[in-house]
Amino acid sequence: MKQERITKSAREVDVVKKWYIVDAKDQVLGRLASNVARILRGKHKPIFTPHIDSGDYVIVINADKVKVTGKREEKKTYFRYSGYPGGVKIISYREYMKKNPPFILEHAIKGMIPKNRLGKRIGKKLKVYAGDSHPHAAQKPEVLTF
Repeated sequence: MKQERITKSAREVDVVKKWYIVDAKDQVLGRLASNVARILRGKHKPIFTPHIDSGDYVIVINADKVKVTGKREEKKTYFRYSGYPGGVKIISYREYMKKNPPFILEHAIKGMIPKNRLGKRIGKKLKVYAGDSHPHAAQKPEVLTF
């Protein structure tokens, strides 16, 4: 008798979403970002389906203590363009670390998730905080280390 092989496609209602907390202290920016993006997307789960939001919520604390390797601290820049003539704004990594440290980690992680409606939903499950406190204690997040 021939055995049937059926590929199960996960549905949104079948997915159980958990909350994780990640400490970014002394971690390398890119490596941390790729691991967090994998959890947000749901690729760590056996029921991963590309068109379904099967990922978990991730809280990142101590974003102001994230490290970069080499001379990136001096050379790395962030580019914005308003669309108007002369509307280019180039801000260095050091300036952002002083002004808005969570942006650096959010920018790196959101660059690794899809750029469509699903990606926008996935991006909303990311919570980044500069210090070591966060307002999500009620969700009872599990500590995640990479």
